[in-house]
Amino acid sequence: MKNIIIIGAGPAGMTAAIYAADSGLNVRLIEKGMYGGQMTTTARIENYPGFPEIAGWELSQRMFDCVTKSGVTLTTDEVISISRSDSLFKVICRINTYEADAVIIANGVKRRKLDVPGEKEFAGRGVSYCAVCDGNFFKEKDVAVVGGGNSALEDAAYLCGVCKRVYLIHRRDEFRADEKYVRALDSFDNLERVTSHVPVRITGEDVLSGIEVKSTKTGEAHTIPVSGVFVATGLISDNDAYSEFVELSDDGYIESGEDCLTSTPGIFAAGDTRNKKLRQIVTACADGASAAKKALEYLNGVG
Repeated sequence: MKNIIIIGAGPAGMTAAIYAADSGLNVRLIEKGMYGGQMTTTARIENYPGFPEIAGWELSQRMFDCVTKSGVTLTTDEVISISRSDSLFKVICRINTYEADAVIIANGVKRRKLDVPGEKEFAGRGVSYCAVCDGNFFKEKDVAVVGGGNSALEDAAYLCGVCKRVYLIHRRDEFRADEKYVRALDSFDNLERVTSHVPVRITGEDVLSGIEVKSTKTGEAHTIPVSGVFVATGLISDNDAYSEFVELSDDGYIESGEDCLTSTPGIFAAGDTRNKKLRQIVTACADGASAAKKALEYLNGVG
């Protein structure tokens, strides 16, 4: 039986695992964190076919139930690099090294950071990148959300139901989120919009106590007293570990077509990690199915 390793247990990785296992392959699914990927950080998913509305954690669990039913081996580890020995790929992780005849990279993306003083020091101690995960730690407290896209406004709306006051900080005059998210903000009387401002520092001593922001128009700065800062400024690629084996775009995404083939035979890319125009759960699942099919063809010497 041929072995295949799938890196990442988001929707692309889990779909690939299901399809690969159903094709008779021996599948190892490697995930460094929680299965589900970005879905687990989303309070409400409204555009996945079959579910008018579903919580991100619930959709993640439903997909994972299908993975376990298929007999896939789930390994919790973090991939450091990939190498090749004869016909086998070696996936080198922090804990162990695993071998396979083919590899599907479905590691998704990572959160963009603010890169301001205090962010690193208070990460996990007041600075968070997941409102759904950490919002309850700030119940009845004042918090800030940084960002202007759909995720930022959705995070702000979620936190308004948990926190005493929410400051939504965005560098432009208007939010770039879809209109429905912008309109939804009007229903919250505990939300304050801080537009045309950028964060310059996260302040505090033993605990986080505020975020310093600067006006993009006047240059004046002031500090907003908050207990928590939620960063929702977008997503970026996370493919340094694979740069020697696959071709990357200028912004670090894996170059591949809709067939999920990469520049290295035997390595495939699926989901948000590859260079594509539309990054949605449904397109990630489609990639996972395509990558598994192409991997099976590769292992069978077809094409």
